[in-house]
Amino acid sequence: MRVTSELWVSALVRRVFADGGFAAVRRKGAREAGAIFIIRRTRLGELEFYAPAPQTSYDEARPSERQFVRVTAAIEEDAVEKRLEREMRFDPDVWVVEVETADELDGYLAVATE
Repeated sequence: MRVTSELWVSALVRRVFADGGFAAVRRKGAREAGAIFIIRRTRLGELEFYAPAPQTSYDEARPSERQFVRVTAAIEEDAVEKRLEREMRFDPDVWVVEVETADELDGYLAVATE
């Protein structure tokens, strides 16, 4: 059984704050199973955008773990907002979390490699 989106986002926010970073939930989606998108703002102000990994990225050994793909790095804020608008038109139940950390998100997320 997979952890609910609400619980997963709450745990991410707490972990980021505990490590001295900043996290904010910009949009709350469906409590049980809303897709989660993450925007990472570096300390230099650059943006990285993470989206849910496609089903083909999941490993048989750990099919219930949430995985993400880094869609793009060092992009403009307008490009992120346009992508999020498209995602919300497709699925209005999405979560959007913005984090600011000194380290990469690999310590917080399972990032799939393509």
